[in-house]
Amino acid sequence: MLAFDCDGHRLWGVVAHPALAAGPARPAVLIVTGGPQYRAGSHRMFVSLARRLATAGFTTLRFDYGGMGDSEGERKAFDAAGDDLRAALEALLRAAPSCAGVVVWGLCDAASAALMFLAGDPRVAGIVAANPWARSEATLAAARVKHYYAARLLQREFWHKLMRGGLDWRGSIESFRRDWIGARARGASGAGVAAARPFQHLMADGLRRLRGPMLLLMSGNDLTAKEFAEYAARSDAWRGLLQAPKVQRIDLPDADHTFSQRPWLERVQDETLGWLDQLPLRAA
Repeated sequence: MLAFDCDGHRLWGVVAHPALAAGPARPAVLIVTGGPQYRAGSHRMFVSLARRLATAGFTTLRFDYGGMGDSEGERKAFDAAGDDLRAALEALLRAAPSCAGVVVWGLCDAASAALMFLAGDPRVAGIVAANPWARSEATLAAARVKHYYAARLLQREFWHKLMRGGLDWRGSIESFRRDWIGARARGASGAGVAAARPFQHLMADGLRRLRGPMLLLMSGNDLTAKEFAEYAARSDAWRGLLQAPKVQRIDLPDADHTFSQRPWLERVQDETLGWLDQLPLRAA
C-alpha cells in the first residue's frame, strides 16, 4: 500500500514492482479507474492488469480517487479530478525514480481525465485510452439512433416480443422520436458549441499537447465507445486527431465496456504490452 497527500487529504494506492529490475529503464504505468469505482475495478480487471504489467517489467500504481475506497476527502467528478491525478503521478515517480517516464492507462472517464489533466506533462510518455467518455445528451441521442435502434430490429427477441404483444411500441416510437430530434439538433447546431468549452474539447487539447503516443482501445459492444467515435468524427475540435501517426487504434468487436470476459481482457493486456514494448527506452 502507498499513501500520498492531495490537498491535505491522504489518498491510497497499491504499487506493483517488477520482480527483476535489470536492463534499460521502462516507463511506469499509472492505472486510473473509471469512476466512481474502487481501484480494483470491475471484475478486478485493474488488479489483473497491474500484475500482468509488473510481471513484464513495468512498475504500476492503481489508486483511489479522493472520497473513494480507502482515500480521504470528498468525491469528485472526473472533470474535477486533476489534483488527484497529478498527486498520483508524483507518487508513482517517487516510488519508481529510475523509470523512463509514466504511461497513464485509463478506462472510460479516466481516459478522458488523463487527456484533460496529464497529457501536457512532459513526464507522461504516453496514454492508453480505453473506451473514452465523451457523453452529452446530444451524443447519446445520436449513438442510440445510429447503433441501438438498428441493432434491435435485427434481434429475434425484439420480433418475438412484438408478436406476443409484450412490447410497448408506443413508448418505443416516442423514445426513438426524442432521440432522432436530439440527433438532428446536434447536427444542426454543430458539435461542441457552448458558452464554455466542453470537456470533450479539453480532451482534444490534451491529445494535441501529448508528446508521446496514444493507444486507443475500443469495444464493439459498448455505447460509450460508439459515442466517443461519433463525437470525434463530427467535432471540429477532434478533426484529424485520431488519424494522427501518434494514435494507434485497436478495435475489439465483441468486447463490452469493461472487457468482462477473460479473452477480451487478455487481448487488452497483450495489446498494452505490445504497445509499451514499442516505446523508446533509456539507459537506467
